[in-house]
Amino acid sequence: MSATQLIHPLLALLLAPLMLGVINRTKAFFAGRTGPPLLQLYADLFKLLRKGSVYSRTASWVFRAGPVVGLAAAIAALALTPFGGQRAVVNFPCDLIALAYLLGLMRFFTILAALDTGSAFEGMGASREAQFSALAEPALLLGLAAVARLTGCLSLGELSLSEMLARVTPSAWQHAGAALGLVAAALLVVFLAENSRIPVDDPNTHLELTMIHEVMVLDHSGPDFAYILYGAALKMWILGAVLIGVITPVRTGDAALDIGAALGGMFALAVLVGVIESIMARLRLLRVPQMLVGATVLSGLALVLLLR
Repeated sequence: MSATQLIHPLLALLLAPLMLGVINRTKAFFAGRTGPPLLQLYADLFKLLRKGSVYSRTASWVFRAGPVVGLAAAIAALALTPFGGQRAVVNFPCDLIALAYLLGLMRFFTILAALDTGSAFEGMGASREAQFSALAEPALLLGLAAVARLTGCLSLGELSLSEMLARVTPSAWQHAGAALGLVAAALLVVFLAENSRIPVDDPNTHLELTMIHEVMVLDHSGPDFAYILYGAALKMWILGAVLIGVITPVRTGDAALDIGAALGGMFALAVLVGVIESIMARLRLLRVPQMLVGATVLSGLALVLLLR
């Protein structure tokens, strides 16, 4: 493991909450407002960590374990995520499957913690989260399969996320730009769905009929809620890093330049999310599965194009 491999986890742990600040400031710009400070989430995290947690008498250890396991899974997934053409801290054959399972573990314990409260309100949000995530995973895995096919990483020894994204170069875009464009579009939909952003969910609403992720964490408070917010920021960074690894094939050979380009792409992605949330509304819940199935179709079509 080289020193450059450690740069990405340190950057992610430090800058992940800043992505949400960029999104909120972009939305404020479109609305003609000043908006919250860029570092607002950092202040919220510090404030929550200084508070105490309140637990219901009906909640068990599952409720307390949910935020801790979720944050631990996010940090473990971060160690498997490459960035800027550099290998991940932990990389091995088929590590992309481990990455998907770690994100699934994070989601699973969040859902369990929501159900443990015995609240029908939180159970509703948990049901929606499980449904939409199950529809988003095929799009993610088929998209990564298409990238593996394009980069020639189909052998067991090379089927690693670090190896795959390192081989996505400008020449790969010239050779199969249409297929990579389809994969990028599918991964963008997965990014928005998994992070509960518009058009799948509105993180700023508290209406009963529209809430998905927010409703599952209403009973958490203090440090537990801080773990959830920080874990969600890390999850956004992880999925964003995978997407940026596909759409910004900057491979100069200079680690600093490559990481800097990827970092710029991450915050450009945050601006794009803010623009999307400013120019369109949340979809009806019945339309969200159709959008996620459409993302799976895009990934599948990209794989078919590459199999010709």
